[in-house]
Amino acid sequence: MAAHKKDQFDLFMSQLRETNATLDFYCDFPKIAKNVANIEISLNTLNYLIGKDDLHSAVQALWDRDKRVFDVMDILIATRKKDDKKYIDNDGTMHSIHTLFSSVDGVMKFIEGTGLDKVFKNKEVKDLVDYVFGVETGLDTNARKNRSGAIAETLIARIFDNAGIYYRTQISSKEFPAISAVLGADQKVFDFAITTRVKTYLIEVNFYSGGGSKLNEVARSYTELAPKINGVPGFEFVWITDGQGWISAKNKLEEAFSAILSIYNLTTIQDLIITVLNH
Repeated sequence: MAAHKKDQFDLFMSQLRETNATLDFYCDFPKIAKNVANIEISLNTLNYLIGKDDLHSAVQALWDRDKRVFDVMDILIATRKKDDKKYIDNDGTMHSIHTLFSSVDGVMKFIEGTGLDKVFKNKEVKDLVDYVFGVETGLDTNARKNRSGAIAETLIARIFDNAGIYYRTQISSKEFPAISAVLGADQKVFDFAITTRVKTYLIEVNFYSGGGSKLNEVARSYTELAPKINGVPGFEFVWITDGQGWISAKNKLEEAFSAILSIYNLTTIQDLIITVLNH
């Protein structure tokens, strides 16, 4: 017998939200500020190049004083040393950008090749520290996907807090011998665990604003996981998921919805709250 009916699934899909983003989702300014602070001294030193007509002489002067300041120049074109970005030379040979910072001629090749020479000479940038803060802000957008899951967990934790529900986070299945036994080699860390007088709820939380193959895998995995946990007396698997990314994986989610008894979105989570409080 299916855990849910077709009309319940259709309602679930109609409730999926476009985003779970709070305002602090878009930029992690503390991280950005820390990244800039780590190289601020070098950037302030490189400010010496701004407005210089004879850039080669200015680069040579800085090189003679402390050539290490050029190690941070890749951030000026929104790349990082750890990324080891490459470029193609005029003869078609591929090189690592960071190898250019091993000589004055290499630094000049980087400055002129990227167009930074015009930026410096024309004073299009007044201060490299402020400029890099902007660059870091742009690069931080790449981390938004990683923050989405964390924001979902934070939001659920806030909902539990407001309801007065005690929970624990990041709970290993190994804490529960009976669960560990049924999972075997597939041990798991659950996002939340709530223990009431009746049972322990092991909860997974996610939010997908975009599609991808991962959604199919998650749905399949939880479809297999739920009956294993629910088969252990005193335990119940709960999946809280939302996001319009599921539209692209609707068929797989429908399979999971038909198999998993306790599945909620951000609209129906209040049903879970009522269940937990009554237990």
